[in-house]
Amino acid sequence: MSRSRLLALLPLTAALSGCDLVVLNPSGDVASQQGQLVVVSTLLMLLIIVPVMALTVLFAWRYRQSNTKARYEPEWDHSTQLELVIWAAPLLIIIVLGALTWMTTHLLDPYRPIERIAANRPVPAEAKTLEIDVVALDWKWLFLYPEYGIAAVNEVAAPVDRPIRFNITSSSVMNSFYIPALAGQIYAMPGMQTQLHAVINQPGAYKGFSANYSGAGFSGMRFTFHGMVDGGFERWVSEVKAGGGALDRNGYLQLERPSENEPVRRYGTVEAGLFKAILNMCVEPGKMCMNDMAAIDARGGLGMAGIHITMPLLYDKHARRGAVFGPEPRDVIGICTVAELVPELVPDLVADLAAPEPAPELAAPLLGAGLPRPSTP
Repeated sequence: MSRSRLLALLPLTAALSGCDLVVLNPSGDVASQQGQLVVVSTLLMLLIIVPVMALTVLFAWRYRQSNTKARYEPEWDHSTQLELVIWAAPLLIIIVLGALTWMTTHLLDPYRPIERIAANRPVPAEAKTLEIDVVALDWKWLFLYPEYGIAAVNEVAAPVDRPIRFNITSSSVMNSFYIPALAGQIYAMPGMQTQLHAVINQPGAYKGFSANYSGAGFSGMRFTFHGMVDGGFERWVSEVKAGGGALDRNGYLQLERPSENEPVRRYGTVEAGLFKAILNMCVEPGKMCMNDMAAIDARGGLGMAGIHITMPLLYDKHARRGAVFGPEPRDVIGICTVAELVPELVPDLVADLAAPEPAPELAAPLLGAGLPRPSTP
């Protein structure tokens, strides 16, 4: 590269020198520990990379063709000392990196509640974790505060030095929740809940965004995370409650529709159980929740096939050999309660359930494989 081009790049270098590398200079303790891990791992690897690069240049210069003073040993093929250096040094680095990775994988597990606010500052015994439910929508972020009954779109706030637990899910496609100043990225998946524990140590406004491509509006899927002192956070909550709208299931279904570059919205009230319905994909009226469906499947499902599924196996010792351990075999007989039925729609069925007729006497009891003898009133 010519000298003139190098001089032309100097202003760009000066501009880049003022950049704030948030990953290596974060404001949250979890992100700070992750940044330290990156630095330590890089330095450990450089212990091998730098000498190798330096020795490559040194050998190329020392044993060049024009250097007649260098040792010339065409029959050389082995050196025990050199083999020890070549293999021992990288092996030691790998062992150290492996131990470091194993420890930090457990200590910085996003599902693990934090044990300290900052270095040499453990979490106070009376500290209460702030719960924030996060929903990745197309293409925006919804944050719900179950403790305060409020919500916001593309805006989230938390007090300084207070443990935070994010409960994260998605409405449609997989996404990734990431606030570089706070902690690492965590995936958001529909029908599943992931968690992230973190803490912010300095007040300020920090950028958050999606780190996983999710469609046309992905580039505008950004939000602001506000780290606030206690008084500022309480004022923010009061402002949201006073000036925000109401978010119910119908409102969420409208909000869920794909839209790009959404402005900040605030909701002063949130319908109870909304996040649970979002997580179980049953916000729409009349739709069975995923957890209820899973519970039915765990009991054998519905229909004749489900009855057979609930029958115990012949070699099942808990059900067939008189053992006292284990639950009794059960099968699903319905997916709603009498109280859930609408009398106007099914008056005859409700009347029958309210006053059932006695079963007729059976000449011979009906028995089936694995089914108990029917009782006669």
